[in-house]
Amino acid sequence: MLRTENLSFSYKTKKGPLPVFQDLNVSFSPGFNVVLGPNGSGKSTLLKSIFGLLPYEGTVWYQKENVTAMGIDDKTKLMSYLPQMDTSFSVLTVLEMVLLGRLPELGRKVKDEDLHSVMEILASLNIERLAPRRFTELSGGQKKMVLVAQALVRNPKVILLDEPVNSLDLQKQLELCHLLRCLEEGTSIIAVLHDLNLAVQFAHHIVVLNGKGKLYGAGSPRETVTEKMLREVYGVVASVNYDKNGRPAISAIRSTRDVVA
Repeated sequence: MLRTENLSFSYKTKKGPLPVFQDLNVSFSPGFNVVLGPNGSGKSTLLKSIFGLLPYEGTVWYQKENVTAMGIDDKTKLMSYLPQMDTSFSVLTVLEMVLLGRLPELGRKVKDEDLHSVMEILASLNIERLAPRRFTELSGGQKKMVLVAQALVRNPKVILLDEPVNSLDLQKQLELCHLLRCLEEGTSIIAVLHDLNLAVQFAHHIVVLNGKGKLYGAGSPRETVTEKMLREVYGVVASVNYDKNGRPAISAIRSTRDVVA
């Protein structure tokens, strides 16, 4: 289990520190965790902090290991991170791009097991046919899937994904979220999503940030995604119904700022 202890981060501005979150205590379970919250609530900043890209205050723990105190080599063995921004240029093939995801394990010579792992993850994402193609030849959605494969191929214990379904068509969104839900037991996937219905359909655990630097709530989709939460956190009047499996389905009606005639 990964958790944060009194995590705080502020951007430095000419007018002084601009807090994003303060004393944030969040726990993520094994399985597919989704971070929800309005724009500017600190979702991406939280992932960057966990991976050590930002100079936060506080501590990140993985079970009993102090992630904050880890060196970069140990940290990259423990976790993978896929940011929002895609790499738009590379002379490498798709196979070579995904193989780079195994760098911490690669020796001087690529082994059969390395190639097998690459082809296995490409097949699980239904993009194995892209293996010989140049990365620059791909569409934006295909590039996104290749970068997801690169993050997953090493089987890290923690996978951080910032808006992984952006630029994907609906079929690929569903396939990717299904794969993330069904990854190897014990792996913690922490993903930022904006599509609430995707989140409640596939997530095991949801964390909601309120846009004021605080944790609003955490738990199962049914526990966290409620009409009250949507109104208080997103400023949206919505109806929440439940399917036969008890998962919420959200229908947005209007903004709370809309004037009702």
